[in-house]
Amino acid sequence: MSTEGLRRALELMEAAGVSRPAREAFALHYRELESGATGLVREDTIAPLDDPVLLADVEATPDEEAEALSATAVLKLNGGLGTSMGLAGPKSLLPVRGELTFLDLTVRQVLAARERTGAPLPLVLLDSFSTRDATLAHLRRHPDLPVHGIPLDVLQSQEPKLRADDLTPVSWPADPRLEWCPPGHGDLYPTLLSTGLLATLLEAGYRHLFVSNIDNLGAVPDGRVAAWFARSGAGYAAEVCPRTPMDRKGGHLARRRSDGRLVLRDTAQTAPEEMHHFTDETRHPWVHCNNLWFDLERLRGVLVEHDGVLPLPLIRNAKTVDPVDPTSPPVVQVETAMGGAIELFDDAVALGVTRERFRPVKTTNELVLLRSDVYRLDDDSRLVQEPTVAPVVTLAKQHYGAVADLDARMPHGTPSLRGARTFTVEGDWSFGYDVTVHGEVTLGPEGGRVPDGAVLGEA
Repeated sequence: MSTEGLRRALELMEAAGVSRPAREAFALHYRELESGATGLVREDTIAPLDDPVLLADVEATPDEEAEALSATAVLKLNGGLGTSMGLAGPKSLLPVRGELTFLDLTVRQVLAARERTGAPLPLVLLDSFSTRDATLAHLRRHPDLPVHGIPLDVLQSQEPKLRADDLTPVSWPADPRLEWCPPGHGDLYPTLLSTGLLATLLEAGYRHLFVSNIDNLGAVPDGRVAAWFARSGAGYAAEVCPRTPMDRKGGHLARRRSDGRLVLRDTAQTAPEEMHHFTDETRHPWVHCNNLWFDLERLRGVLVEHDGVLPLPLIRNAKTVDPVDPTSPPVVQVETAMGGAIELFDDAVALGVTRERFRPVKTTNELVLLRSDVYRLDDDSRLVQEPTVAPVVTLAKQHYGAVADLDARMPHGTPSLRGARTFTVEGDWSFGYDVTVHGEVTLGPEGGRVPDGAVLGEA
């Protein structure tokens, strides 16, 4: 390990136009990495979260909801390309309900909330260099979205991938774009500062910021949540919901035993020998939704206190420089999670919500579910779950992991899953028109074709 590696990385970042706060945040975490830090959160240092405020117990009048939303801006994380699902473009432009994309539905949800409450509700996207152009081009379809004086997007930073053997910036002439990576969504904080967005929102009179992933269509700007947060007086709130088998590997909140503060632990911060604790939904029953609420004045105070460089917990992400080529050189990506900032607020709170506010799509398993008749869209473009319990979908990754492969095997759309409890596909199966799944269904590794009109499982 060497100071030379950090020097070269910072020179590359400055030449690429990366902001000072982002460069200093990278340097902070580089030094932690160089000193041998792993970012692991050990099980014996935390206590399970067992006391979130429940949204079910929150009451608010329509006037309180409208007032709270009028002081709220919305920011969506939109930096991902969806490479884990074989996508080459922005994940937010993937069709999820007919021709409607994540981005289309997000915009419709915001516009519906504006019409219902009269709140201006500006929507800002945190874009990456990979998603910005295509996203802004797509937003031309929604001319009613912009709010005067508030940008439609801000651009997150980038950082060099580091060679795993010596922590110097990796070189990959075959595709120099792969020498760079996003710094994780913890980059939200230096970006809010360096782009001036934080100051712009405060000067325009906004008091609160609601942040969530654009692939979580359950994360609508809800008036009851906004009213609760405004009344709480807290500087920071995180939404959590009960875990299901579909998200046992999702991050969770816990209380740090040393000081009682809330902390976030993700899979990359969990030792392999402790994963059985991490995935135990009886021990850690609340999954972190990555739906965050900030008091903007308090957030500015925290940023000023730390000179714009928040000491977020390190996430050491080991990969290969070409993510689809396991023989390419091993690299380390230095990342942080925006949810890691929870431990910097002594009054941070957790809000227990229902699954309707957490509909993440990380794999084609969730995509199939979202596209199916398990959900319908209401007049406000919110997802409404039809069955009481959504089925668990498990598709063979080698055949269905990429969206193109999924679409080729389900050319007539997703089977009806409203009556299913589990739907497991182990082999290479293709599906005809109007297929229905009931109860618990497993299609074996032999593969084949499911004919038109087939009814699988219990009738």
